[in-house]
Amino acid sequence: MNYVSALPLGNVRFTHGWLAERTRLVRDVVIPYQWEALNDRVPGAEPSGCVHNFQVAAGEKEGKFHGLFWQDSDLAKWIEAASYRLATHPDAALAAELDRLIATIAKAQGEDGYLNTFFQLVEPQNRWANLRDCHELYVAGHMLEAGVAHFRATGKRTLLVVVCKLADLIERTFGLGPGQIPGYCGHEEIELALVKLARATGETRYARLAAYFVNQRGQQPNYLEEETKRRGDKLPWHMYFDGLATLQAARPVRELTEPVGHAVRQMYLLAAMVDLAVELQDNSLLRSCHTLWDAIVHRHLYLTGGVGSEPYGEKFAAPYDLPPDRAYAETCAAIGVIFFARRMLDVELRGEFADVMERALYNNVQSGMSLDGTKFFYVNPLELIPTVARRRHECHLVKTQRVGWFGCACCPPNVARLFASLGEYVASQRADGLALHLYAGGDLRYTAAGTDVRLTVRTDYPWTETIAIEVKSITTLSRQSAAGATAAAFTLHLRIPGWCRGARLTLNGRPQPLAPVDGYVALQRTWQPGDALVLTLPMPVERVHADPRVTTVAGQVALQRGPLVYCFEEADHGANLAALALPRTAELTARADAAFLGGCVVIESTGTRDQTTPTLYSTTTPVAAPVALRAIPYGLWANRGEGEMRVWIRESCTT
Repeated sequence: MNYVSALPLGNVRFTHGWLAERTRLVRDVVIPYQWEALNDRVPGAEPSGCVHNFQVAAGEKEGKFHGLFWQDSDLAKWIEAASYRLATHPDAALAAELDRLIATIAKAQGEDGYLNTFFQLVEPQNRWANLRDCHELYVAGHMLEAGVAHFRATGKRTLLVVVCKLADLIERTFGLGPGQIPGYCGHEEIELALVKLARATGETRYARLAAYFVNQRGQQPNYLEEETKRRGDKLPWHMYFDGLATLQAARPVRELTEPVGHAVRQMYLLAAMVDLAVELQDNSLLRSCHTLWDAIVHRHLYLTGGVGSEPYGEKFAAPYDLPPDRAYAETCAAIGVIFFARRMLDVELRGEFADVMERALYNNVQSGMSLDGTKFFYVNPLELIPTVARRRHECHLVKTQRVGWFGCACCPPNVARLFASLGEYVASQRADGLALHLYAGGDLRYTAAGTDVRLTVRTDYPWTETIAIEVKSITTLSRQSAAGATAAAFTLHLRIPGWCRGARLTLNGRPQPLAPVDGYVALQRTWQPGDALVLTLPMPVERVHADPRVTTVAGQVALQRGPLVYCFEEADHGANLAALALPRTAELTARADAAFLGGCVVIESTGTRDQTTPTLYSTTTPVAAPVALRAIPYGLWANRGEGEMRVWIRESCTT
């Protein structure tokens, strides 16, 4: 396996464009807003209780536990986001706030290392008694990730010491040795967190513990099945149809050939499997990752990059069962897709991985947060009729408008930690040089073999087609020239997206041949300061048709431009979007609108609208009237009030 790693967060600085605006929004608005929500100080939002619970467990105040039994994980993800923010933009006030919070967490931790405020305050007698449902190791995993992020961002070991103590308890408690519990968590997360902890501390035993949890999953006798019998209880509602497959625990992970069960859990499991395949050089685990990647991308992935089409159980359905109106497409699941794709890029430089990562980021994940950063979606359908949605979905997490917080608030801080760490997804440092995966305006610093290379990227991607990359400086300690600059030989790998045809590239004004291999063009040369590349990625508006096995969108078409999927909203067309049709020969025009939804590109065309009939059913041919159509980026929908939305629109043969 090739040597690859993400650039340190401090080595990537977004300066302009869409991703720069989103990261700024998270830094300046989302993280402070979520801190207020976690402290129950947002009027009208569902109370969180997270900070309160730790203060009670630490003996700093009196009170009762509030929330769900995995409530601690919301705070852990926020700590992770805040730590990433410190890594890129130091802030003394935020650092001090984190120090105070970490001191409270340390006081709340039990002497043996246990840390979970629900079980400490409510059910201390039931520790590790219900691994199937109660998320203890899931919560611990998020706390481990928070500890690693804080350590890497600040160099402080205050939270790292806490989470190592917790991990050591877990290591003593779980395994196949005498007196140990031969179990694993019903919700994956601890596995990938332990690998992160191993890499941060150099303690490979944490990676071996992660491997135990992955390898033990689904083995016979099935631990979760035996645990259920011991308690004498019934399967929860979301497991009635799929049983332990809902938890990816019905069979060993290497036997899975299709994604199963709860979508977030499946994606977190796959992320951990890739990490372990790299860490332990486990090729059989990697083969399983490739098998499941192909199954997800070719049979289970929504056009918007989301996964999980079944609301009941938030889970994967059968292959090609991708109904737009029932799409659960949880924000956390799309973030899991990004985790999986980014890790696959660390194993193999293949454009398909970056294409899916980009699609999920710009569409499904972006849909999960409002333009002002204070409201969030848990569920991201591809078609919504508010009056129908409120009746059809019994799950309270299906909303027709974004809300300020959720009782189950896993998604908001997950969005925050992803965008706060986005620099890690832009590029990879490789043995031979640097690979650029996502194009965004900003500065990158690449350091290897005593050479410091600084690149500047200028682009308004994904709105515009041009990406300009300049080598700003190259500095070494050994071969420095009189002018203070030197040359450096390395390979720059530039991604040519799978959606792009006819890409063009110039180097210092001279056209370059483009022969991408697995979606990347490799430029191997001795680089000098001032070297300038201009990559042009044509972005015509394109019609997308689904495989005919996706029967729920038969006869319909979707629109995309570059990495962006588009949708139609009631705000532009009135109600009953199902009456709209786009003629197959209609011209599609992309137009930049700087004043619309923060500045974006809209797609305009002329379509038809079927007129209503005097009776519920009629034998007469519907009358279709011409209508102006406007499609907006899916990631920006629901920022203009409640109303209908749809990605897929009827395609007609009308000229």
